[in-house]
Amino acid sequence: MRRLVALVATALSALLILAAHPAHSALADRDPLRTAFAKAAAAHDVPRDLLAAIAYAETHLDGHEGSPSASGGYGVMHLVSNPTTHTLEKAAELTGLPVEKLRADTDANILGGAAVLRSIADELGLDEAARKDEGRWYGAVARYGNASTPELSRLYADAVYELLGLGFKAKGLRVAPHEVTADRGEYAAAQDLNARAVAASPDYPNASWVPANSGNYTASSRPSSYAIDRVIVHVTQGSYAGTISWFQNPSANVSAHYVIRSSDGATTQMVREKDVAWHAGNWSYNTRSIGIEHEGWVSDASWFTDAMYRASAALTRHICDKYGIPKDRTHIIGHNQVPGATHTDPGPHWNWTTYMTYVTGGGGTWSATVDNSGAFTASSNWGTSTYSAQRHGADYRFASPVAASDPAWFRADLPSTGSYRVEVWYPSDPGYNSSAPYIVATSSGNQTVFVDQRSGGGGWRSIGTFTLDAGDRDVVGVSRWTSGVGYVVADAVRITRL
Repeated sequence: MRRLVALVATALSALLILAAHPAHSALADRDPLRTAFAKAAAAHDVPRDLLAAIAYAETHLDGHEGSPSASGGYGVMHLVSNPTTHTLEKAAELTGLPVEKLRADTDANILGGAAVLRSIADELGLDEAARKDEGRWYGAVARYGNASTPELSRLYADAVYELLGLGFKAKGLRVAPHEVTADRGEYAAAQDLNARAVAASPDYPNASWVPANSGNYTASSRPSSYAIDRVIVHVTQGSYAGTISWFQNPSANVSAHYVIRSSDGATTQMVREKDVAWHAGNWSYNTRSIGIEHEGWVSDASWFTDAMYRASAALTRHICDKYGIPKDRTHIIGHNQVPGATHTDPGPHWNWTTYMTYVTGGGGTWSATVDNSGAFTASSNWGTSTYSAQRHGADYRFASPVAASDPAWFRADLPSTGSYRVEVWYPSDPGYNSSAPYIVATSSGNQTVFVDQRSGGGGWRSIGTFTLDAGDRDVVGVSRWTSGVGYVVADAVRITRL
């Protein structure tokens, strides 16, 4: 019977892609990605929003015309074919579709990703009831990322679940922010690499430390062995977690000193500055430079956020000051400027003017940080705690979730109407809320996003970019109205004009 079910599923998958359709619905013509995700989710009984969040985390829903990522991943679902990982071939086996079609055809690729995700869920024993709960898919998502360690698997899965809480919109597809409690299972015990205070970088205080495989770089004693006089800017051609995992893969034969995340500028060091990372494709330039990888794709400007530019510029400024490197475009270069380079990164969408302005200390902009004191209001139901060392300032506020908003509000005097990045700071703890509602008072009305406060604490976390009106008023609130479990925490917010 199980064999028969498998054959029927394979035939259905193939028919969904290969069968001729004499007519298309208006919806399919207008929003082909939305239709493709809905069909794939229904065909393999996976949550549509979760499937879309995986794709967005991997590729921002861009198939890159069948070109592979740095680690050999194809299409919007990043189906991988490299010496150690073969999810592309697995998708072909599960769907009956040719590998060539899965690489280049977006509908087929999404169907293949859904099939792979469902097969992992089946291996983990998710029954029909469990599959209806997005939170129960956490283990399957963690495995889908093909990470090299449990810590990186958690980093990958947390990024996907964060997208469900914050929501996103791209290429005609929208996932609305919604409450979801991620059931981390065995991954709850894995180190939280989103916690900025964990595994500190040996060379740069604002980075975490996750070492690359020792076979992907050359141990050295720079700057005594080789002078360091360059910083080289790269783009990963893949996701943040995927790139970190790839640099830990012994078959990669590539690495960089640092990797920076698009959404919030989080930074991970992977090779000591004294050692020679293999990033430039030119031994002489490898020996004299420090390589910085930036999450994203050369062809897609959406990855190059202001938070990423500022975090990278701060790192580059630190490196230049440390080694006496001039802060100019002769000494801060793109991978494409390395002699003999075959790579084009960072590409035409990288804004060198903005970047260099930040590197040299210019480009100041309005920003306000509001702690849970002063311009902050909350009812007496909100307690005060100093329990966690991850807090911002002297203390933070907390309350139990209830079926009533009772929000704590952070107030700010915005200088002008415009686009602002909103970041939040909270201490994390397994007993804190799995889906804390943050309310942003935008120009078009209140918008709510949901943040898992059980992880990623002790640092600034971006919850999005919003259009906000000028004036002195309550801008960001933390509500108690959630089905998420655990104390809701209100600690601090930072609002930055873009």
